[in-house]
Amino acid sequence: MPLDLAPRLSDPDALFAALVAAHEGLSSGASRRLDAKLVLVLANHIGDTGIVLDALRVAQETDEPTDEPAEEPA
Repeated sequence: MPLDLAPRLSDPDALFAALVAAHEGLSSGASRRLDAKLVLVLANHIGDTGIVLDALRVAQETDEPTDEPAEEPA
């Protein structure tokens, strides 16, 4: 079964808000641990290593802005 990238969430904004709220008050390390636990729980729910690896590749390829300042040219 191929990775399904079609939008399927009924309320993606509410889910995003819940994800942000779950990180409120957490240290950077605790926030990373929460993300890792969530990924592992969802990967287990998916139950297909190939699909999870495909999703990992898609996530790595996504060019999203970061909070880190860009390096200035030398």
